[in-house]
Amino acid sequence: MVPTAAEKLKTLYEQQGFLTELPVLSITELQEAREAFTQLEREFGEEYTQYSLHNVHLKYDWVMGLVKHPKVLEPVKAILGPDVILLDSRFICKYPTQLKTTSSGEGSKTATSDTGNTSEESKGQVYNGAQDEADLPFVAWHQDIRYWGLDGGSVLSVWLALDDSREDNGALQVIPGTHRSGLLPHQSSASAGNMLSVNQEIPEDLVETEKAVLCPLLAGQMSVHDGFLVHGSNPNTSNSRRCGFVIRYVPTCVYPTEDPDRPRRFAATALVCGNDKFNHFKSISAEV
Repeated sequence: MVPTAAEKLKTLYEQQGFLTELPVLSITELQEAREAFTQLEREFGEEYTQYSLHNVHLKYDWVMGLVKHPKVLEPVKAILGPDVILLDSRFICKYPTQLKTTSSGEGSKTATSDTGNTSEESKGQVYNGAQDEADLPFVAWHQDIRYWGLDGGSVLSVWLALDDSREDNGALQVIPGTHRSGLLPHQSSASAGNMLSVNQEIPEDLVETEKAVLCPLLAGQMSVHDGFLVHGSNPNTSNSRRCGFVIRYVPTCVYPTEDPDRPRRFAATALVCGNDKFNHFKSISAEV
């Protein structure tokens, strides 16, 4: 029997731990999403929208529309099955950052985002006083599952690109096959600029960086990866913004685990397709 498109996606995902360059948004949908996000930038400022727009699918219908978009859920259901819960969501932006070209900071080059934003907040922005590339925001090598405290099934992460995601503006990098390595040790990062909220990273000697694969995306495309897949991203050294919407999905069989050292709350879960016969998440809403 010839495998269906969904079966092919699932097989490839199980082999390498990720899929990339999956088309999602039409030109019109992308334009509407970018315009809506620009409104959030104006309301909250770039320092906030860089990482703090967390679980805003609860507040904005257009964000929930992205969470439930049929072309997002199609590969998600192919991998996780028909009964799927939205666990969490977050916008992540790496903005163009001014690098100081002298020790005194004089003669600095001003970078402006490709969104045309020339507000005072973005003009010549210096991230936490960054003076060179080593201080710029990046995402250390890590596994998503390390932060969630979940068991009983898989966690799948979506990166939906609102901007082109390229090597020079810090596109996602993954190490194929590491989703089969189990949970690796994590430690505090010694490097400045790690965007992970708990500043964790996998020790360098456990990461086979020579096997890393870059996952560039055009705006409107998405990648998906397994919660155990080792991944990270480098700083944005370009003059263009790199904004994406990260969405975490789990099958309904997944359940939270108890960790007295780091209690976790799942206050924004929602059933996005199928049925939930397990009821492991008390905050879940079927009205989405």
